[in-house]
Amino acid sequence: MGSPELQLGEMSAEKESPLSRGTISETTWTDMPKNSTLPVTYTGNGNNDSNKVPGWRKFLSFVGPGFLISLAYLDPANLETDLLAGANHRYELLWVILIGLVFSLIIQSLAANLGVTTGKHLSELCRVEYPALVNYCLWILAEFAVIASDIPEVIGTAFALNILFHIPVWAGVLFTGLSTLLILGLQRYGVRKLEMVIASMVFIIGGCYFAEMSHVKPPASEVMKGLFIPKLKGPEATADTIALLGGLIMPHNLFLHSALVLSRKVPQSAQGINNACRFFLIESGLALFIALVINVAVVSVTGTVCFAEDISLNNSNRCKGLNLNSASFLLKNVLGRSSSTVYAVALLASGQSSAVTGTYAGQYIMQGFLDLKMKTWVRNLMTRTIAIAPSLIVSIIGGSSGAGRLIIISSMILSFELPFALIPLLKFSGSSTKMGPHKNSIYIIVISWILGSCIIGINLYYLCTMVVFWLTHNGLSKLAKVLLGMVVFPLMAVYIFAVAYLTSRKDRTVTFVYTCEKDVKIKDEIKMESGLGEKMTA
Repeated sequence: MGSPELQLGEMSAEKESPLSRGTISETTWTDMPKNSTLPVTYTGNGNNDSNKVPGWRKFLSFVGPGFLISLAYLDPANLETDLLAGANHRYELLWVILIGLVFSLIIQSLAANLGVTTGKHLSELCRVEYPALVNYCLWILAEFAVIASDIPEVIGTAFALNILFHIPVWAGVLFTGLSTLLILGLQRYGVRKLEMVIASMVFIIGGCYFAEMSHVKPPASEVMKGLFIPKLKGPEATADTIALLGGLIMPHNLFLHSALVLSRKVPQSAQGINNACRFFLIESGLALFIALVINVAVVSVTGTVCFAEDISLNNSNRCKGLNLNSASFLLKNVLGRSSSTVYAVALLASGQSSAVTGTYAGQYIMQGFLDLKMKTWVRNLMTRTIAIAPSLIVSIIGGSSGAGRLIIISSMILSFELPFALIPLLKFSGSSTKMGPHKNSIYIIVISWILGSCIIGINLYYLCTMVVFWLTHNGLSKLAKVLLGMVVFPLMAVYIFAVAYLTSRKDRTVTFVYTCEKDVKIKDEIKMESGLGEKMTA
């Protein structure tokens, strides 16, 4: 029997709950027809025996999305920024990784909770909430984020092929298009099996760095200071900090996580939803903890080797220009001559596994924002082709060092684009119109907004200082500088205005689900929050 739905002016039990079909209809307050159905559904009192706290077997049924998300924290971009952080600053930026991954856990759990509670993923909610122009702008920015995240995967794969087969980096970049089609062919045997194989290969590099860390023995006290005592010395450290955060907190991951949780069957009761949210939090915590220790190991090994007193002149020069293509020497103490091969295989697995998450994220983004579905192989090939273009140009002109710098630039682009995925998520997660009785607690909301504001503030500060420094220290004429300033500063103003608009705009579309009759009182909360009290009648 279907669950009764709360309507304007009357109760009706004629239709089945939209959520029970896996979707939730959306209704906009400002354009609501008479007797239209609100997407809020009674699903009983939540005290059924089937909704008791599940055991470990039930928990295992929720395992998957968090570990798939964690692959993005072990991609070539993160390895590159970890290597540079260790080579340039030793252990001083470890606190950035710790804060970034703790923040990621909080934010990723918000994304998972949003999908579980509303039955829609983040890009779908953006489409039904924002005006068409804003929606298209957010879609374009999200697509740029997917492309920016794919650039390190292309370059990382090219570096791995260069190490394994000694082919030029630019040729490896071209070959990545074929590797994409190969991955899609392997997915026929089961995406879960493919992801497990790739993830296990990625963890090979973590094991290698753990073994190397036991050999070089970084001072534990210095590592702990780096983790828990923040230091930021000079503009180079600021740039590396933004690159680290851009590599850790990826915009497309927020869209992806909110969509992946929809593949799990969640009992439509208060207890069932709460259990699902708790399980997804635990699973994400375990996955991100593994990502944390691997990232810390990479930075610690690099910092110890590059700052060693007895370092050879050859290795010292390598540390100064360290990139993914030259980092295999860090593992020679453990693996000897085979270090390059094992490192390249792990780097290849890292790039290809990240390509899987990027493909899924791009598909959900396009489907959600545009209500448009595209075949996976077409979507993957399109994204990879666009990402190949800048990678190919830079690798031909600048070689491996230029390609390595492009990875850092792509990470910074991700950091700048983060507010346009993060702010809608924070707004929706703290909104009664979106989450209803499952709205996050005030403590989580405050912590999330504080962390989000810090990240956005760092982005704006660095954006302004970088532009001003570039305008004042380039070799252009005064007239050219003035003309560039007339273009750049309005763009910066538009960026700040867009962030302010998303932050201040009130939500109007209702998507939450009532799980018991006691939650009817939330209707009054919606009135107060939306400022539309007289447009909803009991």
